[in-house]
Amino acid sequence: MTPYDTTEKAENSIGLNKPSREEAEKAVEVLLRWAGDNPLREGLLDTPARVVRAYEEFFAGYLEDPEKMLERTFEEVEGYDDMVMLRDVAVQSHCEHHLVPILGKAHIAYLPDKRVVGISKLARVLDSYSKRLQTQETMTSQISNAIQSALKPKGVAILIDAQHQCMTTRGVKKPNVSMITTQFTGEFKKDPLLKDRFYKHIQLGN
Repeated sequence: MTPYDTTEKAENSIGLNKPSREEAEKAVEVLLRWAGDNPLREGLLDTPARVVRAYEEFFAGYLEDPEKMLERTFEEVEGYDDMVMLRDVAVQSHCEHHLVPILGKAHIAYLPDKRVVGISKLARVLDSYSKRLQTQETMTSQISNAIQSALKPKGVAILIDAQHQCMTTRGVKKPNVSMITTQFTGEFKKDPLLKDRFYKHIQLGN
């Protein structure tokens, strides 16, 4: 039994009743028929179940509390007070407008104020928000706000560079176009030299 099967998680974050797995699989069958194919042919027989399992993975972030991931911090840093940064963290999300992938990289930094957090926790916060339906702008802001609220650092800097398949594979069909969003708080917002260092650290990976 997965967390999605429990009555405790029967409602999502806005209080709507969560459909059953059977209802979700039936919905996939409807889409397959609408697309013009036959859900009963051999290659598609198990597709509804596979899609529902994939959605459990794609949207697992709805069951997580990102700020709780940042609760355990460390104060024994021997006076370290400079930038802490994760560069080139893979981003895999889905556009809320067309339900197609958003794929790219994130760069996350913060300026500690006595406390630091395990670096894997920053990546987990990114994953938690990316495994939901939203816009890239919203995701960028959510990650920044969670880190600022939980760690209360002197500042946070985030840059996400991602391709949206709603633009690259449909609609205007412009391949290789990426979207960049940023969010800066505290010292990163006030100090242009610190912000410039953040950008230069990103370029070191190119």
